[in-house]
Amino acid sequence: MNIQGVVTEGFEPVRDAFARNFEVLGDRGAAVAVYRDGHQVVDLWGGTKDADGTEPRTPWSEDTAQIVRSATKGVAAAVPLLLHQRGLLDLDAPVGSYWPEFKAGGKERTLVRHLLAHQAGVPALDRGLTMEQAVDGVTGARAVAAQRAHWEPGTAHGYHAQTFSWLVSELVLRATGRTVGGILAEEIAEPLGLDFWIGLPEDQAHRVGRVAPVEPPASAGLLKTRPRRNVSEAYADPESLTRRAFAAIDPQPDENDPVYQAAELPGSSGIGTARALARFYGATIGVVEDGARVFTPATTALAGTEFASGADRVLVVGTRFGPGYMLHGPASPLLSPASFGHPGRGGSLAFADPEAGIGFGYVTNSHAKSVTADPRAQSLVRALRTCL
Repeated sequence: MNIQGVVTEGFEPVRDAFARNFEVLGDRGAAVAVYRDGHQVVDLWGGTKDADGTEPRTPWSEDTAQIVRSATKGVAAAVPLLLHQRGLLDLDAPVGSYWPEFKAGGKERTLVRHLLAHQAGVPALDRGLTMEQAVDGVTGARAVAAQRAHWEPGTAHGYHAQTFSWLVSELVLRATGRTVGGILAEEIAEPLGLDFWIGLPEDQAHRVGRVAPVEPPASAGLLKTRPRRNVSEAYADPESLTRRAFAAIDPQPDENDPVYQAAELPGSSGIGTARALARFYGATIGVVEDGARVFTPATTALAGTEFASGADRVLVVGTRFGPGYMLHGPASPLLSPASFGHPGRGGSLAFADPEAGIGFGYVTNSHAKSVTADPRAQSLVRALRTCL
């Protein structure tokens, strides 16, 4: 594999792990980047731009961008936290004070912090939305507002895999009159020079690699005589909350469809480079080179604060969440207990570690069965840890 890019002295183990991902772990096209204390120390890419057999086999280039699925959530979470930082969004206020229609179906006492930390109780819909409904900017918000809560908000948590998009989008829209993708573009991506979009502009579509579809978790059969041991067993049951959470858009959308890529879905449709993700997370914990800092120190501390932990009613493992960020834990091991970020189903991973001064981003087009702790991403994290 011809790996392109640069590695600062001392970070060669990351390059070795990245090459091994292609040789042993099945990567076809991917990139990884790391910032430390505001400076880029790793920027690597390799393989092919398209993972699905499309010809010609174009090499992954320096500016290739890729859909990152749920790693989008961590970037999107910066928007409500910026609003909170500016006094425009109160995390302890009821969601209904911004969005009155949300006060239905047992959700009257849902707080903004519950919504961000997957405690809102609406990870699944009674009826999944078509892709056209999911991206129209109206139907998704109406559906989650009308949905009866699956538990009393704030008393438990479960990963809102798809509904996170409509929850955060509508909350931000009601609080500001602006969209998550618009605020991200104007107030974060443009000042920092990030190639990352929630709502891909048409003039950037040529940069996006074709992604291979995610394979469903392996079915272990409907083992209803004992508790489900993992997300694969839960997903095998079409009536489970797990399966229904991931099927809130049904059928699964074609992520290579330009309509989907142009949609503003803050939970899943973000597109960007590993370099942009690493730079973004570096900017959440400090000043990145000549760029601005995204968060104040107080907001950085808030981003890594645990809001929910323990048994996840959707992912069927122990998870930890802050305000929009997944925290270091069994479901998604990051660099250290101080880390905050988000994985993407099938492989992508991005996070910050304020103690080590690290911003990390990994994107791939050869998406696997993993929901959180992808072996390729974890190999890179372990290699990075040895460099520190």
